[in-house]
Amino acid sequence: MKSIQITRREFLQSSGALVVGVSGVLPSLDALAQNAAPKILGPNPSLLDTWIKIGKDGLVTINSGKMDCGQGLDVAYSQIAAEELDVPLSQVVVLFGDTKHSANQGGGSASSGVRQGAIPIRNAAAEARRVLVGMAAQELQTSPDQLDVVNGKVFVKNNPSKSVTYTQLISNKEFSTNLEWNKKFGNDLNVTGLAKPKNVADYKIVGKDAPRRDIKDHVIGKEHFTAHIRPDHVLHGRAIRPAQAGASVISVDKNSVAFVPNVRVFQKDNFVAVVANTEWDAVRAARALKVTWSKETKPLKGGDKEMFNYIKNATPTASNAVPMFFGKKEYNAQPTYDALKTSAKVLEADYFAPFQAHARIAPSCGVVDVKSDSVQIWTDTQKPHFQREGIAKFLSISPDKVEAKWMHGAGSYGRSDADEAPYEAALLSKEYGQPVRVQWSREEGTAWSPKGPAAVMTLKAGLDEQNNVTAWLFKAKGFNGWDIKFNAESPEHTLVGMQTGHKKWTAYNYNIPEESYRFANHVHWWETVAPYVEQASPLRTAHFRAPQEMQTRFAQECFIDEVALASKIDPVAFRLKHIQEPREKEILEAVVKKFGWDTNYKSTKVGDVYTGRGVALYNGYQSYAAVACEVEVNKKTGRIWVKRIVVGMDCGLVINPSGVKAALEGQVMQGISRALYEEVKFDENRVTSVDWNTYRIASMKDVPGKVDIVILNRPDKASGGVAEPGLVSLPAAIANAVFDATQVRIRQYPLTPQRVKSLIV
Repeated sequence: MKSIQITRREFLQSSGALVVGVSGVLPSLDALAQNAAPKILGPNPSLLDTWIKIGKDGLVTINSGKMDCGQGLDVAYSQIAAEELDVPLSQVVVLFGDTKHSANQGGGSASSGVRQGAIPIRNAAAEARRVLVGMAAQELQTSPDQLDVVNGKVFVKNNPSKSVTYTQLISNKEFSTNLEWNKKFGNDLNVTGLAKPKNVADYKIVGKDAPRRDIKDHVIGKEHFTAHIRPDHVLHGRAIRPAQAGASVISVDKNSVAFVPNVRVFQKDNFVAVVANTEWDAVRAARALKVTWSKETKPLKGGDKEMFNYIKNATPTASNAVPMFFGKKEYNAQPTYDALKTSAKVLEADYFAPFQAHARIAPSCGVVDVKSDSVQIWTDTQKPHFQREGIAKFLSISPDKVEAKWMHGAGSYGRSDADEAPYEAALLSKEYGQPVRVQWSREEGTAWSPKGPAAVMTLKAGLDEQNNVTAWLFKAKGFNGWDIKFNAESPEHTLVGMQTGHKKWTAYNYNIPEESYRFANHVHWWETVAPYVEQASPLRTAHFRAPQEMQTRFAQECFIDEVALASKIDPVAFRLKHIQEPREKEILEAVVKKFGWDTNYKSTKVGDVYTGRGVALYNGYQSYAAVACEVEVNKKTGRIWVKRIVVGMDCGLVINPSGVKAALEGQVMQGISRALYEEVKFDENRVTSVDWNTYRIASMKDVPGKVDIVILNRPDKASGGVAEPGLVSLPAAIANAVFDATQVRIRQYPLTPQRVKSLIV
């Protein structure tokens, strides 16, 4: 298979027509064929009725091909639609990710919910209003320019008593109106109508706080999750995992589970599972089934203790400089190396980032009903449309016979285990002719889910006699960020697919910093290394929230502080000196102003407790974020506590300020968790992080003493991504604060108590 080396932007933000095949990115077709519209599965994006329906009760339903990871995206979409339609916010509801009703907008990815996913909704809502006003003009025997709309009622401007409601005009009927579709699927899908959306200056709903709608149902246990689905005659399935990474099945003793009533044992290649009439019987059978696996010879090569040496010494599988949003960029490190040789002072450091797990609070669950003429999937994947296509391939059936219905599930960001159980359920349902529900265990969800890739980041900087930067080198070398794909559009991107003979694709990606720092002789690039186990590995890697950005920004933003110190410049002043993007500079200035950053600040030590401050910033997803924090470090216990934090974001036009605030608060907690605790441990044979004791996450005691949120609203700028930018800088800001407090530079996260105690003496 030919290697594929393209940018993350080209994948995540490209048209859904992008094809990854055995011959490369695009098949060799003539220009006409390449420009042809992709095959439409499900609703046609060109139809206004695909996007909006108005019921006889006046309720406006928006059908979105996105989904909500717990950010309250439905509220933002409702605000946008209500604004364009001139209806009350309470009158709009949003349905997510049902492939029967929505076009493929790429699902959840790349902080694209509002940044890209809202654009066709805004355009469709504006067009719906135009069509409705036109219908009202006929009904009221006047011209459209003589009409206005308030709360879904269309009236004659100079005679408001002459009016008609949207409900009276269209109640449960179709718009029968075409839209202009850009012939793309995925994040870039867009449609436009004849109507022009409102001017921002006329907004009355967008830009104002609107409360979440789902919290109450979560609190009182009313919410219906994937795990709750129980079709008639459902069977319960559980898989049996190998004791060693890379092991193959030698034999299965079906008699070992004969004591479980009505149990059935399934084997296809190296995938072994049981199904039973009750979940408990499936659990009992999975625990008791005797499977003989092949004996591998230390497949994970020294375990986590030797992992960074493995990365350093491994021959790269791919090497390239790929800025996420600015296209492919070749690199030449030689001028940087030459400049380093003539620099008055050279600083260099390696930074280390481990494997991290999604570790969803509830592991993967999927329910699938395979019938002779159709397949129904209930799933909480981030990308239901792609899962539909992948399971269709897996079952060798036409995708137009498959419906994936997105359900709420455990929150997660990136290519988690969410796609895994539905695939397994589909295989078992096809075999036994009944709907099957597969629920992963906690151990499976932590040990066998895709991981965020570990890496070593090497940085070097040169300074002249006046402490000006003469050279800057950044190299990230780590496990492939595209070991499996960021969606499950094909079975080789799932564990069960690999176990049943689907060979993994060949594509490579890592990440490099994109902030607008300008340094003389600046070069940056990444390299990937081969996985420990090629197929069906518990350490297969894929997108984790802000893919590979936390790893690279941890190194870059900590090294920025190291160079600032060597230059005898305040770390904020050093950043402002070298930042080129005005919005990046302005969010940093706003955050440190709120923090009260004082160049005369002195770290303190009281008994065993050190106090210090740190800062870091990030630019990505068309947004700009910065973090400043103050931490306490207990030398005796090794505990780091974020005493105070200010996180700020410029995400362009803000749709729902309270939603942005909540998203940033969530990122603070996940950032603290990943910075201080989360680390996948493994020995030479298997992953040993299997529960909340062996894979720790932040708890209530880690909640910061004070959190301040700074949001720069820019109505003149397009809305940027909100779900990830605030998260990325947390480990670097905390590590910088720890150094300020203790004068000890910790170059590996998580900054666990054990690691802190071993370094601070």
